Amino acid sequence: MQYLLIALCIAIGIQLFFLIFYWIQFSRSAKAVDSSKAPGFSVIVCAHDEEENLKQLIPLLLAQQYTNFEVIVVDDRSNDGTYDFLLHETKRHASLRMVHVRTTPDHIHGKKYALTLGIKAARFDWVVLTDADCRPSSNWLSSLAPHIAEPTDFVLGASPYQKTKGLLNTFIRFEAAVTWMQCAGFALGGMPYMGLGRNLAYRKSVFLDNKGFHGFLGTTGGDDDLFVNRHARSGNTAVMLGATSVVMSVPKKTWADFFRQKIRHLAVGKKYKWKHRMVLGVFMLTWVGSWLLAGVLATTPYAGFAFGLLMLKILVFMATLHTVSKKTGFEFEAWKTLFLDFIYAFYYLTTSPVALLTKRIQWKKN
Repeated sequence: MQYLLIALCIAIGIQLFFLIFYWIQFSRSAKAVDSSKAPGFSVIVCAHDEEENLKQLIPLLLAQQYTNFEVIVVDDRSNDGTYDFLLHETKRHASLRMVHVRTTPDHIHGKKYALTLGIKAARFDWVVLTDADCRPSSNWLSSLAPHIAEPTDFVLGASPYQKTKGLLNTFIRFEAAVTWMQCAGFALGGMPYMGLGRNLAYRKSVFLDNKGFHGFLGTTGGDDDLFVNRHARSGNTAVMLGATSVVMSVPKKTWADFFRQKIRHLAVGKKYKWKHRMVLGVFMLTWVGSWLLAGVLATTPYAGFAFGLLMLKILVFMATLHTVSKKTGFEFEAWKTLFLDFIYAFYYLTTSPVALLTKRIQWKKN
């Protein structure tokens, strides 16, 4: 049993190292940025059967408190009224454009093809990506502009989920907060490994010079995180923080839809660079392992000590999440970590094997 206790101490120690690292990155003073810049932006949205969401999103995009931008919506083989709606709206707004996709080549995943066409159609070098079910603030682009400077090629932004009632919504928002804590934390620390396609900007020239999504054209997903994983580095990546830089997203309403979404995301992680897989793997293995080891030790004389170690880790986690949400500009009740910590460990333990073994995943039904 002593060996199990030592293993638990090591697992908790590694967890505390990561959490304190994240806390330090978000606690540091933000670097000064030039707020006088007004570069041109091409906002790109890929949409498949998203008429209702687009009716809410497009007015928010066109109402941006910014002067130098365009909005490109790629209608990806929609079966609803998306095409007719966009055709009507593009006649009313000069800054709104549509790219219509009728068919997709067999060798490339549908969304990647649609996104590639949208990027190629962009008038500006900086493309800004979001999804149809997202809701940006009116100062979203204004918050992005100051980060555009040499040698920056990528700007990562947060995209938390809207708050509603119920355990599912609480867990979805927690999972998104953890993902952002890791994504932005490592980027701020000099090791960017992924971005969120709901709030991500990069140079069109970087996309074209690197042949777009070459190397993972047929992979479902990865148009955001795999592209960032391959081409972002410490010297060319910035992170947006602050409430106006956040893009809210509409959460899934059923556990089944949520698990399908997360299995797709986790499956893409298999293609990350090995050093990123190793670091993230250690973080998650020690998270799950700390609960498994504590569970075994719960029936031994070391139960009190094991419980104390777990509570120490959870309290540090709560403090870290509070700092992350406050500095980023989104709301999350850090005290809920008390019970979400275990739920997340169980969730990861059950979904990761499925993601690793899954070979074919669909973006959306055609």
